[in-house]
Amino acid sequence: MNRKNERGVALILALILLLVISVMAVSLMFISQTETWSSLNYKLMSQARDGAEAGINAAANYIINTYTPPSSSGTDLLSSYNSNVSPVQYPASNSGNHDVVLSTSNAHKAANYPVSSVETAFQNAAQGNLTAGNVTVGYATRATLLSQDQVLPYGSASFETVQTWRITSDGTVNGVRAADEEVSAVLEKQITPVFSYAAFATANGCGSLNFGGGGGTASYDSSNLTMTGGHPSVTGTAGNVGTNGNLATNGNPTTINGNLSTPRTGTGSCSSGGVTAWTSSGGTVTGGLVQLPQPVVYPTPAAPNPAPPTSQPLTLNNSAVDCGGVTGCIIGTTSPPNGCPSGDFCLAPGTCPPANPAPALSGPGVYGDITIKGTVHLSSGCYNINSLTENGGGTLTIDTGPVVVNVAGAGVPPAGPLATPINLTGGGLINNVGWNADMFQLQYGGSGTINVKGGANAVGVLYAPNATLSFNSAGGNWYGAVITGSMTDLGHAQINYDINLQKQDVTVSNWMLDSFSWKKN
Repeated sequence: MNRKNERGVALILALILLLVISVMAVSLMFISQTETWSSLNYKLMSQARDGAEAGINAAANYIINTYTPPSSSGTDLLSSYNSNVSPVQYPASNSGNHDVVLSTSNAHKAANYPVSSVETAFQNAAQGNLTAGNVTVGYATRATLLSQDQVLPYGSASFETVQTWRITSDGTVNGVRAADEEVSAVLEKQITPVFSYAAFATANGCGSLNFGGGGGTASYDSSNLTMTGGHPSVTGTAGNVGTNGNLATNGNPTTINGNLSTPRTGTGSCSSGGVTAWTSSGGTVTGGLVQLPQPVVYPTPAAPNPAPPTSQPLTLNNSAVDCGGVTGCIIGTTSPPNGCPSGDFCLAPGTCPPANPAPALSGPGVYGDITIKGTVHLSSGCYNINSLTENGGGTLTIDTGPVVVNVAGAGVPPAGPLATPINLTGGGLINNVGWNADMFQLQYGGSGTINVKGGANAVGVLYAPNATLSFNSAGGNWYGAVITGSMTDLGHAQINYDINLQKQDVTVSNWMLDSFSWKKN
């Protein structure tokens, strides 16, 4: 065999192997560099997104805490906007129409807001820079007004403008390797039914809602009644309860026929350092536990205007018929007839106040401290009363509705607020209007104690978000709903929730930031 032709093969093979190894090394270096660039890009994109989210929060903070929305008076008028479309347009009379936009100077969309001071304040609040390691992240923001409406929250003396904004923020990192991320979110308040629970307690501690002795909840619908034995047929659903704290149920057959809603979690023992959602000692919640995203805030009802007197006691006793010369108090007679049943008392209502601009009850309807020992009739309209007591054989009768009773609960200076401004525990409440709970509304803004007794025809709503409520009833029911600071029902009383209330009185929710979306610009 001639091996002369094979001379130099080893060198060639070595060079080929060296080339292959070199290519592999270069590939590995390239892959490594690619991973480094990818990690850097992800880092920059994350920093840009964080900057954009900072812009979202800055704009939301301005709208929630500083911005004043348009109203029916002043320089920024609702009538200047076209709120019948979404997004809202300005000016309302311009056939071209333009979206209502608050925008920082370097955002992608020009501002279109009628009040220059608002636009300037937004620009100062909703743009800026953040330092992240060795880079600077900038953010620029714009907010588009999607909708606005004006409502009168239940118990309030003035309208509130309810808005929905879409906030869009751009986060940017400048330099050789730049990044630009866009984040969008919706900031909104919602119009919701004020009486959406059979009972709600705003207190945030243990036992803020306390049922026992066979008490509980159920529901009926006054707009679609089915009667049984002279009373609405109730169902074992929709008797929902809620609290910012804890529900305690005691004894059997204490039954909540519905859900429990609270921002708290867990069941079992409750303490100040560990407030649970539900503590049960034999009671039942037939629905489930619904965790609220945040505590529910009910506005304090407006103080009665004009304020009722604190030095005008009025005792209404059928056995000693006397109005004490109080304007608006009528004694029933048969000759001549005056529309008030013979031997009873009728209190004339005032004209319910307008919401704006300076609400005040007009006409009669302003009374001091009323003690009911006989039969007292109320008719459709508004009443400003300092205190209301009926703890004997008296009866409070609602003849026509709606009747709105605003209780001040003021003491004689320097005594301060009355400890028990409302005490209806005697013969109880007789509502002759029907089973629509909205026909009798009892409102109180103070923090005193309210004692209420259910009865054969006790129909109404109680709105006292700062008060302590005690149901004192031997088997009597309350048809309607209650909102209080805390509530105790240990007297076998059942609250039958009127589902029809969801279509009537409204309130406004807290601000919510939701519907987030992200994209790379």
